[in-house]
Amino acid sequence: MTLQYVIVQQPSAEAQQLFLLYHGVGDNPHSMAQLGSWFAREFPQAQVVAVGAPSPGHYWFSETVQHDQSEQQRINAVLPQFVDSVRHWQEQSGVRADATALVGFSQGSTMVLEGVKAQPDLAGRVVAFSGRYATLPEHASTRTTIHLIHGEYDEQIPMQHAEQAAQRLTALGGDVTLDIVEDLPHAVDDRSMALALKHLHYTVPKRYFDEALSGAKPGDDDVIMMM
Repeated sequence: MTLQYVIVQQPSAEAQQLFLLYHGVGDNPHSMAQLGSWFAREFPQAQVVAVGAPSPGHYWFSETVQHDQSEQQRINAVLPQFVDSVRHWQEQSGVRADATALVGFSQGSTMVLEGVKAQPDLAGRVVAFSGRYATLPEHASTRTTIHLIHGEYDEQIPMQHAEQAAQRLTALGGDVTLDIVEDLPHAVDDRSMALALKHLHYTVPKRYFDEALSGAKPGDDDVIMMM
C-alpha cells in the first residue's frame, strides 16, 4: 500500500531542513499537518511534510495488548516502507539526513524511534511525542539526537516507557533529552510544542562535540538554529 502525504510547507528557495511528521493510530496526516505548521513557522526554509500510514485503518502496525516480540516483528515488516519514505523526501528536497527531523506522535513516535534504531544515519533529529520503543535499543549512535516528550498522566503509553528509553540511550552513550509534561494525558499541547522547538533551536547535538574533537566542522543546514 502507498503512503499519503500532506505538504505543509515547501520553500521557494532550496530547502535547508526537512521535517517529516508521523501520526498515531486512527489519525491521519492532515491532523499532523496542524503540528507541522508550528515547525513551518519556526523554520521558514524547511520542507515540512506529514506522512500518512499505509493501512486503511490509519495505523502503521497492528497492535495487541501484549508488547512482545511479535510486535517488533510487525514493525520490522513495515520499516522498509517507512525508511523509503524518509529517503524519498530527502532526495526530493535535497536535504541531507543530518538536517532531517522525524517527528512522531504515539504509534508514529514508535515508528520514528524504531526507524533510527534500525538505520542510525536516517535523520539528525527525532522528536517523539508520547511514544515508546517496541523493544529498547541494544546500541545507540550520536548521529541522531532524540528528544522524548511525554505526558505525566499518559495512560495509553505510560511515561515510564520514555524514562526507560532515556536511561537506556544514556547508558549506551547515545544523545537524548527527556521532558515530562505535568498533568498532560496522551496528547500534544502548547507546552509540548514549546519544548520541541526549544530543543531544535538550542540543544546542541552531542555529535558536534565529537566532531570538534576530531577537527570536523558541522554543516550549516543542520536542524538547529542557534540564536
